[in-house]
Amino acid sequence: MSIPSKGARPTHPEPGNLAPVDIGLAERLFDELRRRTGTNRGITRTSYGLGEQIAHDMVRREARKLGLEITTDAACNLYMTMKGREEGPAIFIGSHIDSVPMGGNFDGAAGVLLALSVLSGYARAGIRPPQDVTVMAIRAEESTWFGASYIGSRAAFGLLTAEELDKVRRSSDQIPLGAAIDAAGGDAAFLRSGQSFLDPSRIAMFIEPHIEQGPVLVERAIPLGIVTGIRGSFRYREAKCVGVYAHSGATPREYRQDAVRAAATLVVELDKAWDRLKGEGADLVVTFGQFFTDPSEAAFSKIAGRLSFALDIRSQEAETLERMKAIVAETIARIEAEHHVRFELGRLTGSTAAIMDTHIVNSLSALAKEYGIETETMACGAGHDAAVFAGAGVPTGMVFIRNANGSHNPDEHMDMADFTQAARLVSALCLAPPSRA
Repeated sequence: MSIPSKGARPTHPEPGNLAPVDIGLAERLFDELRRRTGTNRGITRTSYGLGEQIAHDMVRREARKLGLEITTDAACNLYMTMKGREEGPAIFIGSHIDSVPMGGNFDGAAGVLLALSVLSGYARAGIRPPQDVTVMAIRAEESTWFGASYIGSRAAFGLLTAEELDKVRRSSDQIPLGAAIDAAGGDAAFLRSGQSFLDPSRIAMFIEPHIEQGPVLVERAIPLGIVTGIRGSFRYREAKCVGVYAHSGATPREYRQDAVRAAATLVVELDKAWDRLKGEGADLVVTFGQFFTDPSEAAFSKIAGRLSFALDIRSQEAETLERMKAIVAETIARIEAEHHVRFELGRLTGSTAAIMDTHIVNSLSALAKEYGIETETMACGAGHDAAVFAGAGVPTGMVFIRNANGSHNPDEHMDMADFTQAARLVSALCLAPPSRA
């Protein structure tokens, strides 16, 4: 079998001819993960716990069988490398293997098993890639356990703080993060030093395959998505609208200070703003994830004097986020004046958008078109370790795999036919990485 020279574009019409993948290995490991980390309802692979460790031990075992070079860092991230024909920066492919409690079998794990299927495909076909290819199994991506985002990938770049290591505790047993890392065989003392294990200049690109966690690909009947960026956000997690409690029958409309009506007006007005900006071509999602009165204060015959809510606004465009901040402030000021209420938004939190590398996006799109793989170019609304790599200056890309029934639940459903197309696309990219000229 011929191997393309570095930077060459494969021309075979069927990606399986040039980009072999070992789907049997992935199927076997998905089944083993389900048996060993699942129950009769869902999958639980606790960050720095038993389930995650079982998963890491499994992929390490398979890497040894493939003859890959294996190493770990102080945060127990696992690196499994196939040496390439040329020296230079390596291509990284990977994701996380932990899960939320009672989650699904594919979230995160699909990315790691896809990467292993690519390298196993090369090994079976006698192919050496143009440059080193490293499968990275990342620790502790799911923030549900420690209440901190991207623990493993941030640790790899020396970005975990001593305060996080000492004060952030696992929700299931209240063990501090640093102690949990040490118990798993890591080195929290090294992480406190802020030293980076990974050098961005030694990484040619990072590719994170992942199931889509929304319904877009399913609804549009498209197997794969090519991600343009991971949305940044601003959030008010503990916001309130404060009015005055009053009798529901005895208080005329003009004298009411109704917290529910005022907050509902905010929902409607921000939804209108979302629709307007979307019509202008902006990338945006607006969510009121919580919206409730206090049952100890509210009653059937009372006008609500207090309502609590959570507001989550996301976009991959910094300008759009700033516009929405201004719209929220202006809308609230107007509603306060009209309804005689007061909004207390509380602490503002958020994240910075991560834009995927244009060369990678274009190369994935071109390869997919050449091989007849239907794709959708789309923004990513959920957080992923790819955001950390992009933030560190590493050229980064993501491939979404169609997934029914959402994610973070036992009913995740990814077809292996879609997984196979994603694996072949990533395999082809590694054999013909994009030129950065």
